[in-house]
Amino acid sequence: MPRLSPYLHLPALAASASLALSPVFAAEMTSVGKGEGQVDIVAWAGYIERGDTDKAFDWVTEFETKTGCKVNVKTAGTSDEMVALMNEGGFDLVTASGDASLRLIAGKKVAPINTKLIPSWGTVDPRLQDAPWHTVNGVHYGTPYQWGSNVLMYNTEAFKGEAPKSWNVVFEEQTLPDGKSNKGRIQAFDGPIYIADAALYLMTHKPELGIKDPYELTEAQYKAALDLLRQQRKIVQRYWHDAMIQIDDFTNEGVVASSSWPFQVNLLKSQNKPIASTIPSEGATGWADTTMMHADAAHPNCAYMWMEHSLSPKVQGDLAAWFGSVPAVPAACKGNELLGAEGCTTNGMEEFERIHFWRTPVAKCATQAEGCVPYYRWVSDYIAVLGGR
Repeated sequence: MPRLSPYLHLPALAASASLALSPVFAAEMTSVGKGEGQVDIVAWAGYIERGDTDKAFDWVTEFETKTGCKVNVKTAGTSDEMVALMNEGGFDLVTASGDASLRLIAGKKVAPINTKLIPSWGTVDPRLQDAPWHTVNGVHYGTPYQWGSNVLMYNTEAFKGEAPKSWNVVFEEQTLPDGKSNKGRIQAFDGPIYIADAALYLMTHKPELGIKDPYELTEAQYKAALDLLRQQRKIVQRYWHDAMIQIDDFTNEGVVASSSWPFQVNLLKSQNKPIASTIPSEGATGWADTTMMHADAAHPNCAYMWMEHSLSPKVQGDLAAWFGSVPAVPAACKGNELLGAEGCTTNGMEEFERIHFWRTPVAKCATQAEGCVPYYRWVSDYIAVLGGR
């Protein structure tokens, strides 16, 4: 039976159905003082490296030496887990994707930032500076970190060296180029936001549904997406959210295709595994992540120091090389030894318009006059899909 996520809290999520957003804090900090000695961060796997996995990738040690702020990281596997951890408290920062950031703002769990205290703010990609997933009524609730797409990772031997042209290889049972069925050899993401991947697929393959935005679904469109996911469940080997477990599944468990992050692709390729990735013809969902500060951060000075550090071209470029993401600071694309001259292009710098970035579905939506299915429904219904209902 597929593993059910233990961190989904329905009552808390129900409050996000309407997401009535208005700034609730003033940007109180007017200067950055002496560091408090540590900073506690909730982050995606691979986002904050100190050289433990590969000595070439370390953007923590220098920061700790320079500031005296020890960096402590709690890895989260999904946006819902990040929201749950921030609700519990005890953390200073979180690298939140768009399907978490507005919930954190609406829940008053993150504070506005004073961009005047972030000297590198002006170097951030203009497409991200005022992005709606971290900016509300002109108030900024974080600093952009990285962005990228949820790629289709595949085994090149199973696909005989040709990239799959469609996401149908993970949604519909079929014989793959190696002559074997895809049943029991594909994976899907273990998070309610994956419903948007199904909706994106239907935008192309069932245009009569009238889906205009994969995060804004009417009842009929939503039902079609759930039906597709129930069909997919019959061929899924595992619903993944742990990047390292997915890497093991592609290495040892015969998995040959799945939605994934560039992080897993890069790690497997570095181990000389027969792995590649692509963005199929339908496009892809994706993430634009923001470093946000907890409203009750115990170490705000260290937090501001980290936000500034995270925007340095060296950190941005090294992280992009490691994770396979795109820097939030375009200057990072030039002169980075690890990323290389074409690294940003390879990682999708020019794909911005093809990516439907994660965000929290709400009832009052722009593209559907009759209204849309809110996120708390996505949570309960996706748990039902995972459970075979």
